[in-house]
Amino acid sequence: MELSVTQENFARALAIVGRIASSRAGLPILGNVLLRTEANRLLVAATNLEIAATCYVGAKITKPGELTLPAKLISEFIASLPRGTVDIVSKGTSMTISSGNYSSIMSGVEAGEFPELPSIDESQAVTYTIAVADFKQAVSQTIITTSNDTSRPVLTGVYWHTDGGKLYLAGTDGYRLAQRRLFDTTSEIAAIVPTSSLQEVLRTISDGTDQVEVLFDDEQVRFRVDDSEITSRLIEGSYPKYQQLIPATSETQARVKMDDFSRIVKIAGLFARNSGGSVTVTVDGEKNNISIHSIASELGENTSSADAEVTGGGVLTLNSRYITDALGVIDGDSVDFRFSGKLSPCVLSPASENSDYIHIIMPLKS
Repeated sequence: MELSVTQENFARALAIVGRIASSRAGLPILGNVLLRTEANRLLVAATNLEIAATCYVGAKITKPGELTLPAKLISEFIASLPRGTVDIVSKGTSMTISSGNYSSIMSGVEAGEFPELPSIDESQAVTYTIAVADFKQAVSQTIITTSNDTSRPVLTGVYWHTDGGKLYLAGTDGYRLAQRRLFDTTSEIAAIVPTSSLQEVLRTISDGTDQVEVLFDDEQVRFRVDDSEITSRLIEGSYPKYQQLIPATSETQARVKMDDFSRIVKIAGLFARNSGGSVTVTVDGEKNNISIHSIASELGENTSSADAEVTGGGVLTLNSRYITDALGVIDGDSVDFRFSGKLSPCVLSPASENSDYIHIIMPLKS
Protein backbone atom coordinates (compact mmCIF):
# COMPACT_ATOMS: atom_id res chain seq x y z
CA MET A 1 0.00 0.00 0.00
CA GLU A 2 1.31 3.43 -0.94
CA LEU A 3 -0.62 6.69 -0.74
CA SER A 4 -0.69 10.32 0.37
CA VAL A 5 -3.32 12.13 2.47
CA THR A 6 -3.60 15.47 4.23
CA GLN A 7 -2.78 15.48 7.93
CA GLU A 8 -5.98 17.38 8.83
CA ASN A 9 -8.37 14.94 7.16
CA PHE A 10 -6.48 11.85 8.32
CA ALA A 11 -6.33 13.08 11.93
CA ARG A 12 -10.07 13.82 11.97
CA ALA A 13 -10.93 10.37 10.58
CA LEU A 14 -8.73 8.66 13.16
CA ALA A 15 -10.29 10.72 15.95
CA ILE A 16 -13.78 9.62 14.88
CA VAL A 17 -13.09 5.91 14.55
CA GLY A 18 -10.41 5.69 17.24
CA ARG A 19 -12.99 6.20 20.00
CA ILE A 20 -14.63 2.93 18.96
CA ALA A 21 -11.49 0.82 19.05
CA SER A 22 -11.33 -1.18 22.26
CA SER A 23 -9.09 -4.12 23.05
CA ARG A 24 -10.86 -7.08 24.59
CA ALA A 25 -9.31 -10.06 26.30
CA GLY A 26 -8.62 -12.56 23.56
CA LEU A 27 -9.38 -10.04 20.78
CA PRO A 28 -6.47 -7.56 20.67
CA ILE A 29 -7.24 -6.82 17.01
CA LEU A 30 -10.19 -4.69 18.22
CA GLY A 31 -7.63 -2.20 19.51
CA ASN A 32 -6.52 -1.57 15.92
CA VAL A 33 -7.91 0.60 13.15
CA LEU A 34 -8.29 -0.73 9.63
CA LEU A 35 -6.73 1.22 6.77
CA ARG A 36 -7.87 0.15 3.31
CA THR A 37 -7.66 1.84 -0.07
CA GLU A 38 -10.90 2.04 -2.04
CA ALA A 39 -10.78 3.75 -5.46
CA ASN A 40 -9.33 7.22 -4.75
CA ARG A 41 -10.11 7.15 -1.04
CA LEU A 42 -8.68 5.70 2.14
CA LEU A 43 -11.12 3.83 4.37
CA VAL A 44 -10.41 4.23 8.10
CA ALA A 45 -12.47 1.89 10.30
CA ALA A 46 -12.76 0.48 13.82
CA THR A 47 -15.20 -1.75 15.67
CA ASN A 48 -15.83 -3.14 19.15
CA LEU A 49 -18.33 -5.69 17.73
CA GLU A 50 -21.26 -3.62 19.05
CA ILE A 51 -20.51 -0.40 17.17
CA ALA A 52 -18.51 0.09 13.98
CA ALA A 53 -17.24 3.42 12.71
CA THR A 54 -15.97 4.10 9.21
CA CYS A 55 -14.65 7.29 7.67
CA TYR A 56 -13.42 8.00 4.15
CA VAL A 57 -10.48 10.28 3.44
CA GLY A 58 -9.61 11.62 0.02
CA ALA A 59 -6.19 10.26 -0.96
CA LYS A 60 -3.69 9.99 -3.78
CA ILE A 61 -3.37 6.23 -4.20
CA THR A 62 -0.16 4.98 -5.77
CA LYS A 63 -0.49 1.35 -4.72
CA PRO A 64 -3.65 -0.21 -3.20
CA GLY A 65 -3.59 -2.31 -0.05
CA GLU A 66 -4.82 -2.72 3.51
CA LEU A 67 -3.41 -3.10 7.01
CA THR A 68 -4.44 -2.59 10.63
CA LEU A 69 -2.47 -0.49 13.11
CA PRO A 70 -2.78 0.21 16.87
CA ALA A 71 -5.53 2.85 17.13
CA LYS A 72 -4.12 4.85 20.03
CA LEU A 73 -0.59 5.05 18.64
CA ILE A 74 -1.44 6.09 15.09
CA SER A 75 -4.18 8.51 16.22
CA GLU A 76 -1.86 10.34 18.61
CA PHE A 77 1.05 10.31 16.14
CA ILE A 78 -0.96 11.77 13.25
CA ALA A 79 -2.61 14.34 15.53
CA SER A 80 0.87 15.48 16.64
CA LEU A 81 2.11 16.12 13.11
CA PRO A 82 2.03 19.61 11.56
CA ARG A 83 -0.44 20.32 8.80
CA GLY A 84 0.62 19.11 5.40
CA THR A 85 0.90 15.95 3.36
CA VAL A 86 1.32 12.58 5.06
CA ASP A 87 2.93 9.80 3.00
CA ILE A 88 2.08 6.20 3.86
CA VAL A 89 3.93 3.12 2.61
CA SER A 90 3.33 -0.40 3.90
CA LYS A 91 5.43 -3.50 3.42
CA GLY A 92 4.21 -6.74 4.94
CA THR A 93 2.84 -5.88 8.36
CA SER A 94 4.91 -2.74 8.88
CA MET A 95 3.96 0.75 7.77
CA THR A 96 6.15 3.79 7.27
CA ILE A 97 4.43 7.11 7.88
CA SER A 98 6.28 10.28 7.03
CA SER A 99 5.55 13.99 6.83
CA GLY A 100 8.26 16.58 6.34
CA ASN A 101 10.93 16.00 8.97
CA TYR A 102 8.85 13.38 10.79
CA SER A 103 8.95 9.66 10.08
CA SER A 104 7.75 6.59 11.94
CA ILE A 105 7.59 2.86 11.32
CA MET A 106 4.69 1.06 12.96
CA SER A 107 4.06 -2.65 13.31
CA GLY A 108 0.58 -3.74 12.35
CA VAL A 109 -1.57 -6.82 11.89
CA GLU A 110 -2.84 -8.21 8.61
CA ALA A 111 -6.27 -6.89 7.63
CA GLY A 112 -7.55 -10.44 7.27
CA GLU A 113 -7.55 -10.68 11.08
CA PHE A 114 -9.89 -7.71 11.38
CA PRO A 115 -13.62 -8.45 11.95
CA GLU A 116 -15.86 -8.05 8.93
CA LEU A 117 -17.51 -4.64 8.90
CA PRO A 118 -21.32 -4.70 9.24
CA SER A 119 -23.43 -4.22 6.13
CA ILE A 120 -26.99 -2.96 5.62
CA ASP A 121 -29.14 -3.60 2.58
CA GLU A 122 -30.05 0.00 1.85
CA SER A 123 -32.73 -1.00 -0.64
CA GLN A 124 -34.65 -2.72 2.18
CA ALA A 125 -33.77 -0.35 5.02
CA VAL A 126 -36.13 2.21 6.57
CA THR A 127 -34.37 5.51 5.92
CA TYR A 128 -34.79 8.97 7.42
CA THR A 129 -32.94 12.16 6.56
CA ILE A 130 -32.91 14.54 9.53
CA ALA A 131 -31.66 18.13 9.66
CA VAL A 132 -28.64 18.20 11.94
CA ALA A 133 -30.15 20.78 14.33
CA ASP A 134 -33.28 18.66 14.81
CA PHE A 135 -31.22 15.48 15.21
CA LYS A 136 -28.91 16.95 17.84
CA GLN A 137 -31.79 18.46 19.78
CA ALA A 138 -34.01 15.35 19.67
CA VAL A 139 -31.19 13.04 20.74
CA SER A 140 -29.99 15.39 23.49
CA GLN A 141 -33.53 15.73 24.81
CA THR A 142 -34.03 11.95 25.13
CA ILE A 143 -30.66 10.41 26.05
CA ILE A 144 -30.66 12.30 29.36
CA THR A 145 -33.53 10.13 30.60
CA THR A 146 -32.11 6.75 29.54
CA SER A 147 -30.83 4.30 32.14
CA ASN A 148 -27.34 3.02 32.98
CA ASP A 149 -28.76 -0.14 34.54
CA THR A 150 -27.66 -3.01 32.29
CA SER A 151 -30.05 -5.39 34.09
CA ARG A 152 -32.81 -3.68 32.07
CA PRO A 153 -31.11 -3.26 28.69
CA VAL A 154 -34.19 -1.89 26.87
CA LEU A 155 -34.00 1.21 29.07
CA THR A 156 -30.34 1.88 28.16
CA GLY A 157 -31.31 3.14 24.72
CA VAL A 158 -33.58 5.59 22.93
CA TYR A 159 -36.78 4.19 21.45
CA TRP A 160 -37.24 5.28 17.83
CA HIS A 161 -40.79 4.53 16.78
CA THR A 162 -43.64 5.68 14.58
CA ASP A 163 -47.17 6.27 15.79
CA GLY A 164 -50.05 7.90 13.93
CA GLY A 165 -47.85 8.74 10.95
CA LYS A 166 -45.22 10.56 13.03
CA LEU A 167 -41.68 9.67 14.12
CA TYR A 168 -40.94 9.81 17.84
CA LEU A 169 -37.87 9.41 20.04
CA ALA A 170 -38.37 8.40 23.67
CA GLY A 171 -36.21 7.57 26.66
CA THR A 172 -36.90 6.55 30.26
CA ASP A 173 -35.06 5.18 33.28
CA GLY A 174 -38.21 4.48 35.31
CA TYR A 175 -37.93 7.75 37.25
CA ARG A 176 -38.30 10.17 34.36
CA LEU A 177 -39.39 10.08 30.75
CA ALA A 178 -38.77 12.19 27.66
CA GLN A 179 -40.55 12.10 24.31
CA ARG A 180 -39.69 14.14 21.23
CA ARG A 181 -41.83 14.24 18.09
CA LEU A 182 -39.81 14.76 14.92
CA PHE A 183 -41.85 14.76 11.71
CA ASP A 184 -44.54 13.09 9.64
CA THR A 185 -43.62 9.81 7.92
CA THR A 186 -45.29 7.05 5.96
CA SER A 187 -42.80 4.38 7.04
CA GLU A 188 -43.00 2.36 10.25
CA ILE A 189 -40.23 1.67 12.73
CA ALA A 190 -39.84 0.37 16.28
CA ALA A 191 -36.19 0.15 17.31
CA ILE A 192 -34.13 0.75 20.47
CA VAL A 193 -30.81 2.48 19.71
CA PRO A 194 -28.10 2.27 22.40
CA THR A 195 -27.42 5.58 24.10
CA SER A 196 -23.67 5.03 23.67
CA SER A 197 -24.12 4.78 19.90
CA LEU A 198 -26.08 8.02 19.75
CA GLN A 199 -23.41 9.76 21.81
CA GLU A 200 -20.81 8.67 19.25
CA VAL A 201 -22.93 10.11 16.45
CA LEU A 202 -23.20 13.43 18.28
CA ARG A 203 -19.40 13.52 18.62
CA THR A 204 -19.02 12.83 14.91
CA ILE A 205 -21.15 15.79 13.80
CA SER A 206 -19.05 18.79 12.80
CA ASP A 207 -19.96 22.46 12.37
CA GLY A 208 -20.28 21.93 8.62
CA THR A 209 -22.71 19.01 8.87
CA ASP A 210 -26.14 19.78 7.38
CA GLN A 211 -28.03 16.52 7.87
CA VAL A 212 -27.85 13.02 9.29
CA GLU A 213 -29.09 10.02 7.34
CA VAL A 214 -30.44 7.18 9.50
CA LEU A 215 -30.97 3.66 8.12
CA PHE A 216 -32.67 0.85 10.03
CA ASP A 217 -32.82 -2.86 9.30
CA ASP A 218 -34.12 -5.57 11.63
CA GLU A 219 -30.96 -5.76 13.76
CA GLN A 220 -28.87 -2.66 13.06
CA VAL A 221 -28.96 1.08 12.58
CA ARG A 222 -26.54 3.15 10.54
CA PHE A 223 -25.96 6.88 10.91
CA ARG A 224 -24.34 8.59 7.93
CA VAL A 225 -22.68 11.89 8.78
CA ASP A 226 -20.79 13.53 5.92
CA ASP A 227 -18.06 11.00 4.97
CA SER A 228 -18.46 8.99 8.17
CA GLU A 229 -20.76 6.16 9.21
CA ILE A 230 -21.60 4.80 12.64
CA THR A 231 -23.26 1.37 12.55
CA SER A 232 -24.69 -0.10 15.74
CA ARG A 233 -26.57 -3.17 16.86
CA LEU A 234 -30.07 -2.47 18.09
CA ILE A 235 -31.11 -3.45 21.62
CA GLU A 236 -33.35 -6.50 21.63
CA GLY A 237 -36.59 -6.52 23.59
CA SER A 238 -39.93 -4.75 23.85
CA TYR A 239 -40.00 -1.16 25.00
CA PRO A 240 -42.43 -0.27 27.81
CA LYS A 241 -45.77 1.23 26.77
CA TYR A 242 -44.69 4.58 28.13
CA GLN A 243 -47.45 6.66 26.53
CA GLN A 244 -49.88 5.63 29.28
CA LEU A 245 -47.72 7.56 31.75
CA ILE A 246 -48.27 10.86 29.95
CA PRO A 247 -51.21 12.74 31.54
CA ALA A 248 -53.54 14.29 28.96
CA THR A 249 -54.58 17.01 31.41
CA SER A 250 -53.45 18.27 34.80
CA GLU A 251 -55.22 19.94 37.71
CA THR A 252 -52.34 22.31 38.45
CA GLN A 253 -50.55 24.25 35.71
CA ALA A 254 -47.93 26.98 35.85
CA ARG A 255 -46.21 28.88 33.05
CA VAL A 256 -42.95 30.41 34.28
CA LYS A 257 -40.03 32.20 32.63
CA MET A 258 -37.19 29.81 31.92
CA ASP A 259 -34.46 31.97 33.46
CA ASP A 260 -36.43 32.50 36.67
CA PHE A 261 -37.30 28.82 37.04
CA SER A 262 -33.76 27.66 36.30
CA ARG A 263 -32.37 30.05 38.89
CA ILE A 264 -34.62 28.99 41.77
CA VAL A 265 -34.06 25.31 40.95
CA LYS A 266 -30.29 25.82 40.94
CA ILE A 267 -30.36 27.64 44.27
CA ALA A 268 -32.63 25.01 45.84
CA GLY A 269 -30.30 22.31 44.59
CA LEU A 270 -27.43 23.79 46.61
CA PHE A 271 -29.34 23.04 49.81
CA ALA A 272 -30.54 19.62 48.63
CA ARG A 273 -27.18 17.96 48.08
CA ASN A 274 -27.31 16.01 51.32
CA SER A 275 -30.89 14.89 50.81
CA GLY A 276 -30.52 13.18 47.45
CA GLY A 277 -31.59 16.31 45.61
CA SER A 278 -35.05 16.29 47.18
CA VAL A 279 -36.90 19.62 46.96
CA THR A 280 -40.50 20.62 47.64
CA VAL A 281 -42.22 22.51 44.83
CA THR A 282 -45.29 24.60 45.62
CA VAL A 283 -47.51 26.12 42.96
CA ASP A 284 -49.73 28.84 44.44
CA GLY A 285 -52.73 30.01 42.45
CA GLU A 286 -53.48 32.91 44.82
CA LYS A 287 -49.95 34.35 44.77
CA ASN A 288 -49.45 33.38 41.12
CA ASN A 289 -46.00 31.98 41.77
CA ILE A 290 -44.00 28.79 42.01
CA SER A 291 -41.68 28.27 44.97
CA ILE A 292 -39.08 25.66 45.83
CA HIS A 293 -38.05 24.73 49.37
CA SER A 294 -34.99 22.67 50.29
CA ILE A 295 -33.26 21.73 53.52
CA ALA A 296 -29.59 21.00 54.17
CA SER A 297 -29.36 19.00 57.38
CA GLU A 298 -27.42 20.96 60.02
CA LEU A 299 -26.52 23.62 57.43
CA GLY A 300 -29.71 25.52 56.74
CA GLU A 301 -32.63 25.75 54.38
CA ASN A 302 -33.82 27.79 51.42
CA THR A 303 -37.06 28.96 49.84
CA SER A 304 -37.01 30.71 46.47
CA SER A 305 -39.93 31.71 44.29
CA ALA A 306 -40.69 32.96 40.79
CA ASP A 307 -43.73 34.66 39.31
CA ALA A 308 -45.90 32.40 37.13
CA GLU A 309 -49.22 32.20 35.35
CA VAL A 310 -51.03 29.63 37.51
CA THR A 311 -54.15 27.53 37.23
CA GLY A 312 -55.01 25.54 40.34
CA GLY A 313 -52.35 24.84 42.94
CA GLY A 314 -50.57 22.10 44.81
CA VAL A 315 -47.38 20.71 46.30
CA LEU A 316 -45.06 17.85 45.29
CA THR A 317 -41.53 16.63 45.98
CA LEU A 318 -39.06 16.20 43.13
CA ASN A 319 -35.37 15.55 42.50
CA SER A 320 -33.83 18.95 41.75
CA ARG A 321 -31.23 17.45 39.40
CA TYR A 322 -33.97 15.96 37.28
CA ILE A 323 -35.64 19.37 36.98
CA THR A 324 -32.31 20.96 36.03
CA ASP A 325 -31.69 18.32 33.36
CA ALA A 326 -35.14 18.90 31.88
CA LEU A 327 -34.82 22.68 31.79
CA GLY A 328 -31.41 22.31 30.14
CA VAL A 329 -32.93 20.73 27.01
CA ILE A 330 -36.17 22.71 26.74
CA ASP A 331 -36.07 25.59 24.26
CA GLY A 332 -37.93 28.85 24.69
CA ASP A 333 -38.27 31.77 27.06
CA SER A 334 -40.93 30.07 29.19
CA VAL A 335 -41.75 26.56 30.34
CA ASP A 336 -45.03 24.87 31.30
CA PHE A 337 -45.02 22.89 34.55
CA ARG A 338 -48.06 20.79 35.47
CA PHE A 339 -49.22 17.97 37.76
CA SER A 340 -52.33 16.59 39.47
CA GLY A 341 -51.38 15.93 43.06
CA LYS A 342 -48.30 15.08 45.05
CA LEU A 343 -48.04 11.50 43.73
CA SER A 344 -48.84 12.17 40.08
CA PRO A 345 -46.28 12.52 37.26
CA CYS A 346 -44.95 16.05 36.79
CA VAL A 347 -44.91 17.28 33.19
CA LEU A 348 -42.52 19.90 31.78
CA SER A 349 -42.68 21.18 28.22
CA PRO A 350 -41.95 24.31 26.18
CA ALA A 351 -44.61 27.00 26.60
CA SER A 352 -46.39 26.22 23.34
CA GLU A 353 -49.84 25.05 22.38
CA ASN A 354 -48.46 22.24 20.23
CA SER A 355 -45.07 21.39 21.68
CA ASP A 356 -42.95 18.65 20.08
CA TYR A 357 -41.29 17.81 23.41
CA ILE A 358 -42.57 16.52 26.73
CA HIS A 359 -40.54 15.64 29.82
CA ILE A 360 -41.99 13.75 32.79
CA ILE A 361 -40.52 13.43 36.28
CA MET A 362 -41.95 11.01 38.82
CA PRO A 363 -42.41 12.56 42.28
CA LEU A 364 -40.56 11.45 45.39
CA LYS A 365 -42.44 10.22 48.40
CA SER A 366 -42.16 13.04 50.90
